[in-house]
Amino acid sequence: MKKYLLLIFIISLSSITFSQEKEKDSLKYETEELVITGTRTLEKIIDIPYSVFRVDPQELQYGKKVSAKSVLADVPGLFLQSRYGNKEIRVTIRGYGTRSNSGVRGVKILQDGIPESEPDGETVVDAVDFTSLGGVEVVKGNLSSIYGNSPGGVVNFLSDLYFPKNFVTTNNQYGNYGFRQNGLKFGIRTNDYRFFMSYNYRNLDGYRQHNAEYGHLINSVFEGYIGTRSTVSVLANYVNGLDRLPGSLTQQQIDTDPMQARDIAITQDFRNETKKGRLAVRFKTIFGTNYNNEVEVTGYGGIKDFMSADDVNYMLTTRNSIGSLLRFTNRSTLMNKNNVFTAGMDFAYQSGPRTFYDNLAGQRGPNVNDEFEDIQSNMGFYLQNQYELIKNKSILILSSRYDRVVLSKSSLQFHGFTDTTRVFDNFTPKIGINYKLTPSIALYTSYGIGVDIPTVSELDNNYTTSNTKYTLNPDLRPQKSQNFELGIKGNILNPKSEFMRKILFEATMFDYIIRDEIVPFTINQNTFFRNAIRTNRLGLELGFMCEPFEGVEFTTNYTLTNFKYTDYRAVIQGQSGNTIEEYSGNYVPSIPQHILNFILNFELEISENVNGLLQWDCDYLSKMYANDLNTAISPGYFYGNVMGGFNVTFGHVNTILFLGLNNIFDKRYVGYININDFFNRYYETGEPRSFYSGLNVSYKF
Repeated sequence: MKKYLLLIFIISLSSITFSQEKEKDSLKYETEELVITGTRTLEKIIDIPYSVFRVDPQELQYGKKVSAKSVLADVPGLFLQSRYGNKEIRVTIRGYGTRSNSGVRGVKILQDGIPESEPDGETVVDAVDFTSLGGVEVVKGNLSSIYGNSPGGVVNFLSDLYFPKNFVTTNNQYGNYGFRQNGLKFGIRTNDYRFFMSYNYRNLDGYRQHNAEYGHLINSVFEGYIGTRSTVSVLANYVNGLDRLPGSLTQQQIDTDPMQARDIAITQDFRNETKKGRLAVRFKTIFGTNYNNEVEVTGYGGIKDFMSADDVNYMLTTRNSIGSLLRFTNRSTLMNKNNVFTAGMDFAYQSGPRTFYDNLAGQRGPNVNDEFEDIQSNMGFYLQNQYELIKNKSILILSSRYDRVVLSKSSLQFHGFTDTTRVFDNFTPKIGINYKLTPSIALYTSYGIGVDIPTVSELDNNYTTSNTKYTLNPDLRPQKSQNFELGIKGNILNPKSEFMRKILFEATMFDYIIRDEIVPFTINQNTFFRNAIRTNRLGLELGFMCEPFEGVEFTTNYTLTNFKYTDYRAVIQGQSGNTIEEYSGNYVPSIPQHILNFILNFELEISENVNGLLQWDCDYLSKMYANDLNTAISPGYFYGNVMGGFNVTFGHVNTILFLGLNNIFDKRYVGYININDFFNRYYETGEPRSFYSGLNVSYKF
């Protein structure tokens, strides 16, 4: 990676040389798109030397917004797999997240800046109201230097708090397979505060056997203003839901009936039940002679009760959590150049018991088979400095973070002496630099160290564990990476032109060297983990959006991946004993080498009070491997979606009506891969052709 550090240095020198050139361009540029996630301070996307994408709130008015896949499917470089429906979403950015068979790993998930991710990095995205988003910020690539356990990137879901008028809205959606979603939301604004609240109920029978789900979700945000420079915010959510799980299938079962469930999934009633709530309070103030200092203090706490039933166990889990976020930012000048210095601290603590009973036909057995107290704590300190190397031209960002993560699994039943704790100390520096070729086109590059520690559930012992006196697998090591990226991005507007009045583009090349990659393998419903010694991830992400004519918008995204194990062998359990398998040179499973996405929007201006949208959206994904040996293959596939909607406003009443058809060609495809399953149950079929409709009515006052 020394060559990449040298390249960053050369670009910084080149930017000083090129700054003497005079710009000549007749186009009007727009550079004011602001985000906070990439640097933890409010900055323009064009100034951040990372790959940053913001989902515009206008794109969220129409369509079936029921899961993270619904709102993130068109982000360049993201790959999302839906396991059973809406909640079990695998979010993959540049290979991070593939190891998860439940929830999200390697990618930090935030809601309004508050971590949805648990202290060890595990996340289930079930507390976000996707019908009430004001936008989504996605930063792709290593952000361990300011967020800790997030080498894949960060996704921040933002509530639609900054509405222009008071409103009350009813949301209603219906579709195939028993899909129904109904909700109510309202917003109140005054000169002193803003308040938003939403409630949603969703029911889905499911397109597979034993695939029903339901859920209640409440979200609220209060933001009060203290004077002109301070705000206090209160954010709360509550989830109560159930998901029945049909289980993964073999290739033969997929070929026979892809909609079937495993027999034992029905007889043992595989399912997850969740009840959880969280409350957060945030205070933010700006002070100083020129109001150039900012302090942000956040505290939050939550309670989660979780039940999971599989082929053997009926497990009850309680998790109580608290956390805090502290940040200080100073904006000043250094040698007549703008400088932004940030220092912060993140703390998270979570504890609670996991109790295992026999699963007796889906009911809890009378005896406690095992019981553990799980404790997770994460304390992290970070520093970041953004320095303007060249006025309005080039910015250098240096950041570093130290984390101390303590994971403990203490048996509540006496088993003799055991070591119950593992401690992970991590230091993750990063350097990034951008150079503006024009006010709205920038080159950027970065290099950093990423760390991804195993979660408590990933540290369960398995048949290869060298010392069972440890309650947490002593052999599983953190995944560490050297991450380099080089790219160009632009946002060009020319509203006076009749042709190509808007062009947005981004191209990013990345090269990651992963040591001790954490790899899953599954026996029955239980997933365990081991390390691959060395992996190389080389890839290219291309995103392009343009408005060739008024009312017409075309978007295309392409991702190329070449992810291979360069040094990896593992002990494999077989019928005749354990053997050593060699995987070096094989492709990383559950990652397509090619992802291609096209979106065509026609905006309809029917009258002053009526407008609409017609959308064609299609995707192609190449084949994927289902195991490390690369002997099981999920074929590539192409599918398309169509949607049309109208937005009608008369007086104080606004009505949005939309209709859509997903997978219009009724393509049979694998929607989720259960990696390295011992019994070859790798596959979860994707959703067949499905119709949906929606009617949202708002009254604004």
